[in-house]
Amino acid sequence: MSRKIKLIWDFRGPAAQKTAEHHVIHLKEFIAIEKTNHNITGSQDFNDMYSIAFMVVDEAEMIAVRDALKPHRGEVYTESTEN
Repeated sequence: MSRKIKLIWDFRGPAAQKTAEHHVIHLKEFIAIEKTNHNITGSQDFNDMYSIAFMVVDEAEMIAVRDALKPHRGEVYTESTEN
């Protein structure tokens, strides 16, 4: 079983929340077109000036998706990450 990688895009400023939410729409479009192995996406707000958008991919897919979408960072995904 391969690891899952959470690719993350950081957004800062007064429009961070809306920008992250909008970015998730494009991530879902990418998943539909490229037929990636997982359909895990979302956004998370840390405060009113900092939010992230994320998608989860298999480790085997990570390089191709990273090169196509240019996330700011990534981390190993676990189910408890989202709690």
